Amino acid sequence: MKYKRILLKLSGEALMGDRQYGIDPKRLAEYAQEIKLIHDMGVQIAIVIGGGNIFRGVAGASNGMDRVQGDYMGMLATVINGMALQGALEDAGMPTRLQTALKIEAIAEPYIKRRAVRHLEKGRIVIFGAGTGNPYFTTDTAAVLRGVEVNADVILKGTRVDGIYTADPEKDASATKYDTLTFEDVLRKGLNVMDTTAFTLSQENELPIIVFDMNKEGNLVKVCEGELVGTTVNV
Repeated sequence: MKYKRILLKLSGEALMGDRQYGIDPKRLAEYAQEIKLIHDMGVQIAIVIGGGNIFRGVAGASNGMDRVQGDYMGMLATVINGMALQGALEDAGMPTRLQTALKIEAIAEPYIKRRAVRHLEKGRIVIFGAGTGNPYFTTDTAAVLRGVEVNADVILKGTRVDGIYTADPEKDASATKYDTLTFEDVLRKGLNVMDTTAFTLSQENELPIIVFDMNKEGNLVKVCEGELVGTTVNV
């Protein structure tokens, strides 16, 4: 197994399945089965999930809502998604812990780095909710930050597309896929991998990012085994 400890970043939109918004239980169950495969192989798994399927702070701000208020609403949306994913993982027989950057003791532990690492070492899947706990920071930034803090080997960004392309493959049929890129390549070409804060944090800590199609069965296992799936961004 190439990667022993991973930080899996999922978008909130990924949980919608074919719906327009909200959470699709079928998609959750599919993700749980994919995650179970690598968990059973001994991979230590931390997860950060977005909240865009429920509420997106930036969108709220563009409609006249206070940005800070909107971002906190977005953080709560990630906690809802975290609880849903936690339920699906436990239904599939995996031990989990939900830790949040905002204190919500009735449903989750507060984020404590040492406790999170201990959970990982004991084979528990740790889901990090509420982003960084601060407005103006995305869940991409939260994913990289937590990945650095818990000494993850890699950030796995599970998306709907199978890697990084020269252009948006859903809009441009001539777009071609990159197999590997350096951090400098991404910046020079102006490619959209993560927001700038998240990407810079990853680059500074030499934490590789792999962008891959989470919806294709077996991809998560292949990535963890070191197969060339999706696009790898490294030093």
